[in-house]
Amino acid sequence: MVSICRYNHVFTCWPSTPGTHPHRCPAASAWVSILVPTRNRLSFIIPSAICSTAFRPIPTGIAAGVTVPCPASPRWRRLLDIPARPPLPGCPPVTDFDPAVAAAELLTVRDFLRYGVSRFNAAGLVHGHGVTTAHDEAAFLVLETLKLPVDRLDPYLDARLTTPERKAVADIIDARVRTRKPAAYLTKRTYIQGVPFYVDERVIVPRSYIGELLFGDLFGGDGFTLVEDPTEVEHVLDLCTGSGCLAILAAQVFPNAKVDAVDLSAEALEVARINVADHGLEDRVTLFQGDLFAPLKGRKYDVIITNPPYVSDESMAELPPEYRHEPAMALAGGGVEGLDIVRKILKQAPKYLTPEGGLLCEFGTGREALDAMYPDGEFLWLETADSFGEVFWLTREQLTEL
Repeated sequence: MVSICRYNHVFTCWPSTPGTHPHRCPAASAWVSILVPTRNRLSFIIPSAICSTAFRPIPTGIAAGVTVPCPASPRWRRLLDIPARPPLPGCPPVTDFDPAVAAAELLTVRDFLRYGVSRFNAAGLVHGHGVTTAHDEAAFLVLETLKLPVDRLDPYLDARLTTPERKAVADIIDARVRTRKPAAYLTKRTYIQGVPFYVDERVIVPRSYIGELLFGDLFGGDGFTLVEDPTEVEHVLDLCTGSGCLAILAAQVFPNAKVDAVDLSAEALEVARINVADHGLEDRVTLFQGDLFAPLKGRKYDVIITNPPYVSDESMAELPPEYRHEPAMALAGGGVEGLDIVRKILKQAPKYLTPEGGLLCEFGTGREALDAMYPDGEFLWLETADSFGEVFWLTREQLTEL
């Protein structure tokens, strides 16, 4: 007899002796037991809500398949798989995900990775806070919760979890779906260029392309550079610092520089202060509260970096739930095109730059609007692995000509 589960996967088995034979549904990643009272009759015992619809008999006669060893017999059993067909009556899509069931029945990192991807896809989550796919976000949540390196998934895929670990991972996956909070808010941690940072709801989740540019060849590389020798940079400014991550990365890239970091939000600066202390940079990174350049009278900088708010009014009204957990003041750039804050920065920056200094600014996908506003501007739009035309560089001289 051949039987089919709710996932339209077909199974059959020819064991040499009666008994219970474990089998795994490839769609559900959940173990079921094949109870074989005789050689030619199969019944299925299903212990998991993940694959909870009873298996139903269908006509036999399918020839194709792959062989796998039967753990209860020296002989082979055949796992037959046929193309997907319309769902059987009474077999609706799984919607009753229960973290308690997952914690009880899933065993390995691989199991929880698959479970997380399934739940995220079923819930239609939006991924844009450092990751772009359900797989990457599930991997991050599982590895970070287990205190494993977030950039090394493969060595741990088949590692079995303890009971407390299984509960912790199942609960945080469930929390991601229920609350729609970005994963970094649940773990209180994010990474830029492999560097860890503390984050919570007082700041936006860092996701700037500037980090990649700072660590690239544009600063101290062998070819074309924006800054030829990073060791000669003495003063750096990070405007709209938020969590302080770019200021901290700048302190690493420019090892001899003093870095000032400004934000209008006192709460954001509390988070930045945590990160500055965590990285032992209290003597090099100074935090200021104020509106853009207001608290920096008389100061001059070799490099100014900024990832300011630039979301337009229309886009703010259409943000997915994940982004609505972030502080609105850290997103909204003001105006129809989101240009209000960026325009202020471009106007004031020359006064705070040294003669050979420059501004590195991220402006998302607003390049066309910025080019239209400054048709004679000599913006140098920069490329990263995942973007082109979202970050620009202007020298002090070019800024004065806008």
